[in-house]
Amino acid sequence: MKYVGKLLICLPLFLAACGDTRDETAKNNSSQIAGTCRAANFEGSDFTNCIAAPGKQKLRTILNGKNGNPLRGFAQLKNHLGKKAENVVFAINGGMFDDDGKPIGYYVENNKRTKRLNRKKGGGNFHLLPNGVFYGDDEKWQIKTAKDFEDNVDKRPLFGTQSGPMLLINGKLHPKIAENGESINIRNAVGIDDNGRAHFVTSEVPVSFGRLARFMRDKLNCDNALYLDGTISALWYPAGGRLDTGFPLGPLIVAMKAAKEQP
Repeated sequence: MKYVGKLLICLPLFLAACGDTRDETAKNNSSQIAGTCRAANFEGSDFTNCIAAPGKQKLRTILNGKNGNPLRGFAQLKNHLGKKAENVVFAINGGMFDDDGKPIGYYVENNKRTKRLNRKKGGGNFHLLPNGVFYGDDEKWQIKTAKDFEDNVDKRPLFGTQSGPMLLINGKLHPKIAENGESINIRNAVGIDDNGRAHFVTSEVPVSFGRLARFMRDKLNCDNALYLDGTISALWYPAGGRLDTGFPLGPLIVAMKAAKEQP
């Protein structure tokens, strides 16, 4: 992640709010909510939750443009995709990066690995161990701690990005994260729910790690969740007319319509 000032959000919240407790909505309404972004409120904090479902959407990591340099933003991504941009459901910044926009951890795009798993100790959110990897193919998406990934994943995924810290590990908060700590910020994350869907969450107001983690566990039924970034958290949601601008981005995660869902 690049440690910079607050992101400029160009459009406000949209769509319907969720309920107040861990409920059946995330389990039962896959046909209605897959591929959409909606507003939610948890403990007085506003969030936007974008949901992708295997078979309805395909997820891809995208970093560089045709010139071989990082795209750094959604407008550039749209131009890069050309005609394919019509099939974008939403896109979000997808992990921490250096000053040049390159990932500082494991990164795979279209089955090609350009950055190895980073198990180094250090400062900052990325090194608040355990960190983790979000990865998968067109059939299944998963989140594992970096150690679990290193020990148990033998086949290179179609896409993968490393970030940190983990927010939820098998339903429990990261051991170094308080229920509602003093550090608050605009934050975004990804989690996998009981049905295998990916929930991409962006806070619209500064929140603690703990509140973000508990929202994803108690409201969205996610057992494993990974923090993606802080101040520069950004979203492109074409159907909602939202395209966040501000500071340059690094790796991007793009949800696109699956072939059978395309017009």
